Amino acid sequence: MITVNHLAVSQSDRIVWMLEELGLPYQINWFDRGDDMLAPQAYLELHPAGMAPVVSDGERLMTESAAILEYLSYTYGEGRYSVQHDDPDYVNYLYWMHFNNNVQSVFFLKMALGGDFSAHPDNVIAKTAGRREQRYYQHLNEHLADREYLAAGRFTCADMMVMFNLTSLPLFGGRGIDDLPDVVRYVDALSSRPAYQKAMAIAGPAAKNAG
Repeated sequence: MITVNHLAVSQSDRIVWMLEELGLPYQINWFDRGDDMLAPQAYLELHPAGMAPVVSDGERLMTESAAILEYLSYTYGEGRYSVQHDDPDYVNYLYWMHFNNNVQSVFFLKMALGGDFSAHPDNVIAKTAGRREQRYYQHLNEHLADREYLAAGRFTCADMMVMFNLTSLPLFGGRGIDDLPDVVRYVDALSSRPAYQKAMAIAGPAAKNAG
């Protein structure tokens, strides 16, 4: 049995989404955040990295969303949500799989600076991060202008990776997407997937521990 150690309002909702897409049985071990919005000590003790998600499959314990999604895609889905290394779009797929960490690094810096880069006009780091935030999101919007999905002309793990940044980060001060029409269209389309809707009801930002 696959177990998702789910930290409320965290990137582990990606894993639940994948499991729903694959139609696999799984169980959720739910952890609420503390009043400080940090993970409880019990969660930190699950894995040396102390970060969500933490997933177990038998005796195998894994963390890092991108790695877990690829593992599930190949182990249980015959690679259907991945892009093979000999596919012409493989490099594009790799790029979008790892694009998200850059976006999140900017998000966390923004929060550390009070949620507004422009409030620090003389801070070179703030100016650089603010520029990067704009360029990342504009780049994504331009990429999606003539595409339904990020890579290979089909739904892949890369699409599961990016949605958290586009839907959850804005709830906590991250950049919104309302001025990015192609990103909005993309998010609306992915949000209509039955597996996504079920996963968010179970483990999304508004979900509660069902006990």
